[in-house]
Amino acid sequence: MKRGLLLIDRGSREREAGEELEIICEKVKEKGNYDFSEFCFLEVVPPFIEDGMEKCLKKDIDEMTIIPYFLYPGRKVKIAVADAMKYQKDTKIKFLVSKPMTMHKTLVDLVDNRVTTALKENSIDLEKSKVDVMIIGHGSKDPNSGISIDYIVDQLKPSYRNVSRCYLEIEEPNIEQGIQKCQEDNPEVLVIVFYFLHEGAHVKLDVNNDLIPALDNADLKKVCVTKHLGADEKMIDLILDRAREVENAN
Repeated sequence: MKRGLLLIDRGSREREAGEELEIICEKVKEKGNYDFSEFCFLEVVPPFIEDGMEKCLKKDIDEMTIIPYFLYPGRKVKIAVADAMKYQKDTKIKFLVSKPMTMHKTLVDLVDNRVTTALKENSIDLEKSKVDVMIIGHGSKDPNSGISIDYIVDQLKPSYRNVSRCYLEIEEPNIEQGIQKCQEDNPEVLVIVFYFLHEGAHVKLDVNNDLIPALDNADLKKVCVTKHLGADEKMIDLILDRAREVENAN
């Protein structure tokens, strides 16, 4: 059986987002033994969903797995899936839709790796149980967003001294409040995790615009900042796990 895979991302104007998705699609294609792997965007810039679907439906395949490439469940995921599924009635290719990239142990492992890598890169040899971690997420009005990031926090808590989260916008605690809370805990080392898929404008500018002043005003002994999630091998594994879940069920 010939199989394809389509990632639907929210969309970013930043060049790095598209470059990361190209790398991810190539690795997913190879590791998952797909005939092709493509990506498209829900909004912001092309290729939009209609572009991605038009390209994919020209391929000679029997089945296509659609991956909502979002860190949080919610309205945008539903819109992305609905827009893609409109094309099912016009093709004999069977569409399968996975869950988004949320509430999965591999994502916890990815974040944990980001923390340990940051410690190593900063030559910090300290047991995890003595390290504090703060995760910075985007923020959303959808309550499922909070549930999904709290899942990561709760899964990491047994390994670290303290694990907390804050948000770039919309929700509280905001970044300044998050740093203030970390200061109250008096950490020996604080590792800040950029919980974003791509190196987009949020990672390049928006988070730092709030984070740098907050850190300048705080009295913290040692702070490390991780990379965003990006095209990590564990992200490839997560995508394939989500794909296999729906493929094996059908």
